[in-house]
Amino acid sequence: MSMSKQPSKLSLPQVNPGVTTVLEYLIIKFPFIDAAVWRQRMLDGKVHWHDGSSITAETAFLPQQRVYYYREVENEPKIPFEETILFQDQDILVAYKPHFLPVTPGGIYVNECLQNRLRRRTGIESLQALHRLDRVTAGLVIFSVNPETSQHYHDLFETRKINKTYQAIAKIDANESLIDQEWQVKNRIVKGKPSFRMQILEGSENSIQANSHSIIRCTQQADSLALFELKPVTGKTHQLRLHMQSLGWPILNDKYYPELEPQSADNYQAPLQLLAKELEFIDPISSQPRHFIYKGNLTLSFK
Repeated sequence: MSMSKQPSKLSLPQVNPGVTTVLEYLIIKFPFIDAAVWRQRMLDGKVHWHDGSSITAETAFLPQQRVYYYREVENEPKIPFEETILFQDQDILVAYKPHFLPVTPGGIYVNECLQNRLRRRTGIESLQALHRLDRVTAGLVIFSVNPETSQHYHDLFETRKINKTYQAIAKIDANESLIDQEWQVKNRIVKGKPSFRMQILEGSENSIQANSHSIIRCTQQADSLALFELKPVTGKTHQLRLHMQSLGWPILNDKYYPELEPQSADNYQAPLQLLAKELEFIDPISSQPRHFIYKGNLTLSFK
């Protein structure tokens, strides 16, 4: 059994959904967690309020109050790839995340995530991810070191003041000549079925309807593979994966697009060929330009 060393938290809604106790709300909120699991966590003192006082099976629901709990999983996989710290100062830490490692706890991953690995490595318990990368995507992630300045860096992402550059590899027709061609992709991305998979609405290329925008350029090609540089202007879930698919070149080893593959164990020999390579912005605290680059590259020799 793996248990998170840091509590997860949630805020109870302002409007009571028709429950009497916190336990009843948690059962509704997390339908895939058995009620007996929540009762045992409460008996073990693993569910509490912000002030540390215990929440029991009889504790009344209190609107807008924060609940803290410790996540557990029976068998947590060990991800056999290492992260790298590229930069650290008093406000932020920039790290490279390998393929298959989640940024934060979720699902069957509790301690095997980039955030908790870095907390253990640096001893900074307040370390907090400022943005996300898909678990199957590799690349740069920025963390807040100082809670007092965290919101300033959050705002950079909210206001799209961070320039991101990715690399991706896709299969192409060997007869195509794509090098130095550039595509502006704009369309409307919405949730699909199942809900973790996104979709592009047909006929959504109209600029009024579009909620996603990427600039994509081919930089290399060899036989039936090509290397692309991708610059997302917006940050919708799975945006780059969908935009590459919409051009006719789904990213190599993508299990979600264009078709959802049956659930299977991770194949560490065939990672999704998508890399978050660069981050560039004006530091909101120092007002100095920041430009972080991961030195590794995706290569067309990958099979």
